[in-house]
Amino acid sequence: MEINHRTATGVDIIELSGRFDAYEVPHVVKWFDENPRASQVVVNLSGVGFIDSSGLSTLVKGLKRCRQNNGDLYLSELQQAVLIIFELTRLDKAFNIYEDEAAAIAAFKS
Repeated sequence: MEINHRTATGVDIIELSGRFDAYEVPHVVKWFDENPRASQVVVNLSGVGFIDSSGLSTLVKGLKRCRQNNGDLYLSELQQAVLIIFELTRLDKAFNIYEDEAAAIAAFKS
C-alpha cells in the first residue's frame, strides 16, 4: 500500500492506494502517531479496492483523535466495494463521505 500526505488550505490529506488490511494498517497508524494534533483530515480512498476490519478500526480511531482535537475526519472517493463495506457495517453513518476530495475540503470551510 502507498500512503501520500499533503496539505491543502490547512487540511491534511492522506491518499491511500492498495489493500487497506492488517498488514498495511501500521503505516496509517504511524502517520496519526507522528501527527497527534491533526484535526482536519481527509482520507482519500480512491486507490483502495479492499478494506478489512483492521482498516476500518484504524479509520475510526483516526476519527476519534480528530474529534478530540476539535476537528473531524472525512472520507472521499470510495470505490464501490469499499463503500459497500461501510454500508454493511453502518460506518457510513459515522463518517462524512464525499464524492471527491475537493468537496471534503470545502466542507471544512463551511
